[in-house]
Amino acid sequence: MDFKKNYINGEWVASHSNATRDIINPFNQEIIATVTESDETDTKAAINAAREAFDSGKWAATPATERGHIVHIIAELIERDKEELAKLESLDTGKTVEESRGDMEDIAGVFRYYAQLADKNGGEIIDSPIPNTISKVVHEPVGVCGQITPWNYPLLQASWKLAPALVAGNTLIMKPSEITPLTTVKVFELMEEAGVPSGVINLILGPGESVGAELSANEEVDLISFTGGIATGKKIMQAASANVKNIALELGGKNPNIIFADADFDTAVDQALNAVYFHAGQICSAGTRLIVEETIHDKFIEKLVQRVENIKLGSGFDKNTQMGPLISEEHLNKVIHYVETGKQEGATVAVGGKRPNNQALQQGFFYLPTVLTNCTTEMHVVQEEGFGPVITVETFQTEAEAITLANDSIYGLSGGVWTNDIAKAERCVAKMRMGTVWINEFNLYFPHAPWGGFKQSGIGRELGKAGLEEYQETKHIFQNLKPEAMNWF
Repeated sequence: MDFKKNYINGEWVASHSNATRDIINPFNQEIIATVTESDETDTKAAINAAREAFDSGKWAATPATERGHIVHIIAELIERDKEELAKLESLDTGKTVEESRGDMEDIAGVFRYYAQLADKNGGEIIDSPIPNTISKVVHEPVGVCGQITPWNYPLLQASWKLAPALVAGNTLIMKPSEITPLTTVKVFELMEEAGVPSGVINLILGPGESVGAELSANEEVDLISFTGGIATGKKIMQAASANVKNIALELGGKNPNIIFADADFDTAVDQALNAVYFHAGQICSAGTRLIVEETIHDKFIEKLVQRVENIKLGSGFDKNTQMGPLISEEHLNKVIHYVETGKQEGATVAVGGKRPNNQALQQGFFYLPTVLTNCTTEMHVVQEEGFGPVITVETFQTEAEAITLANDSIYGLSGGVWTNDIAKAERCVAKMRMGTVWINEFNLYFPHAPWGGFKQSGIGRELGKAGLEEYQETKHIFQNLKPEAMNWF
C-alpha cells in the first residue's frame, strides 16, 4: 500500500512528527491508503517555500505563454491518466466510476480553459485626461495563495483553484480534505511531471484545525481560498483579518428548484432526481428544496417517489449502481439526525428516510434516497444544508409566492425554474438572489461561466474570467512624459 506524503519545495516529505492517517473506502470501510498527517510546523515549511519561490520571481516572471503551456501539459497528463484518477476518486469518495470519469473530463477542461487565457490579459491603456502622460492598467499575481478544498469533489474543486492560480503567476499551498486527498496527491505528481518549478506548488496533508488554521492566519499568505461549510468559512474570515488577506469563499447552498404547472412534466421529474441524487446528494448546488406548484403537487410527488424507489445503491465500481454511499459514519449520522429533526417538525417521509436493509450494504455509509413532504420554510430541514440524498417539498400557488419561498434562505448559491413560459422564467430569475440560476436545467456548469454565491453562500467567484481575477491584483501605472517642477513649496 502506498504511503502518501507532503510535497514541499519540490520534494515529497513526511510530516515532521511522522504521524499518519488511514484513508478508507466509504463503501466497505477498507483502508485504501495511508497518508502523512501534518500540523502547523509542516504548514509553515510549505508557506516558507511558497513565499521564497514567489519572492524570487521565477514563476511570476515566466512569460504568460509559457505558464499557459505548462498548465496545458497538466491538462494533457490528466487526460492521459483519467481512468486511474477516476477509479481513485471513486475509491476515496464512494461515488460511481461513471460520475468520476465525467469529473476527470471536466477537470482537464478547467486546466485547458485557463491555459488558453494565460496570455489574453496583458493590461490596457487608459485614455489619460492629462496631456503628455500615459496611463495603463496591468494585472499581477496576488502572491502566496492558501487553498483548502472539500471532500465531496476533491479534484474538481482543486482544479478550480490550481489552474487560475498558476496561470496568474502565483505560488500556492493546497490542503485537500484530510479524508479524500488521494487524487490531489496524484495531480501534484502530474504537475511535477509537467515541469512546475519547485516551491511554486506545495501540498500539505492534514486536518483543518491545524493545517487550515495556519494557512488562514499566517501573515506570509496573501490569499486564502476555501470551499466548505459556513461555520469554517467564518473562522477563516476572522483568521485572515490578521493581515487583511484576500479571501475567496464558497460556502454551500440550500438550493430551490421551482416547478411550475406548465413545465414539461416528465423532464422536470427526471431533472428533480438529477438535481439531488448524484453523489448521494453531497453537492453544494444540489436542488434539495423542491418547490412545486400546488395544482400538480400530488401527481408530481407520486411520479417522483416511483422513480426514487427504483434508484440502485451499491459499489461505485458496479456498473448497475446509480448512487453510492455517504462519505463517512460521522456524515451519515448527520443526515440521519437531519431527517429525524424534519419528522419531528412535521415533515412526512414519502420515501426513504432510513438506512437500507440490504445486508450487502451494511459495511458502507448508505442512506436511502429520501423525499420529505409537508415541509415549510421555518423547518431546520428546509433551511439547513443537510448534504445528503434528501429532497424537501414545499408548495406554492402564485409566482410571487414561489419567489418568496426560494429567497427565504441564508444561502444564495444556485436555483432552478421549470416552466414553458419564458417571460415567467425571466421574471423569476431576475428576482432570485443566487449566483447561478438555471431555466429548465439544474446543476449544469462549465469552466467559462463564473461560479459563486450571494448572501452566506460565499465571497468571490471561481471559474470563468472572474475565477482568474480572484488570483490577480490590479495595478495602475501612470507615466508623465514631460515632467515639470510645480514650485509650490
